[in-house]
Amino acid sequence: MKNQNSIGWMNWLQPKPKTVLLCDSVAAASEMAFMLDGEWDGCNSLILPKCDQVAIEAAASLLETSWCYQNAGEAVLIRLEADELLRRYAMGDRFFINANLRCAQLSEVCLENIDLSYAKLNLANLGGSNLSKANLTSALMQSANLSGCNLSKSQLVRANLAGANLSDANLRGADLTNADLSNADLKKADLRGANLGRLDLRKTCLDGATFE
Repeated sequence: MKNQNSIGWMNWLQPKPKTVLLCDSVAAASEMAFMLDGEWDGCNSLILPKCDQVAIEAAASLLETSWCYQNAGEAVLIRLEADELLRRYAMGDRFFINANLRCAQLSEVCLENIDLSYAKLNLANLGGSNLSKANLTSALMQSANLSGCNLSKSQLVRANLAGANLSDANLRGADLTNADLSNADLKKADLRGANLGRLDLRKTCLDGATFE
């Protein structure tokens, strides 16, 4: 009996699980945190003390925003147009986690320090853009054009770059741990100082690439 009481007390003392949501903008996350008595993290996510999907849906509807649970298998965020991303970036927004930018035209633009982790960037054109120090963790970038891109010191951990064009790209100091670079074009890419642990390099073109 004592053991059962002890287990009961231990379960009661354990912290209750919290719900983490991602919104399609920083402003929406701040407003939803206020409406739902949650905690805003200063970015585009919020922490709720409990999961009340009815209340969440009601708040999102009032704010006309899209949301998803953190680490959701399939994000429900709406497609983000390139012009809207650039407008928000110019205003100081750097957090575009889970953004849907498939086929976006973003060549020759500056997106330094941007957070595009878990974003959909497959078939996007980012040729010649500045993505230095960008967070592209687990981003989907299959067949994307990243030729001549500045990706120095960027986070590309677990990124899917299968079939991507990274020719002449600057990847100095980038973290490519567990990235998929199968069938990718890395001709004349600069990989000095990059973390290349556990890469998938099947059929990858590395002609003229520079290593440490």
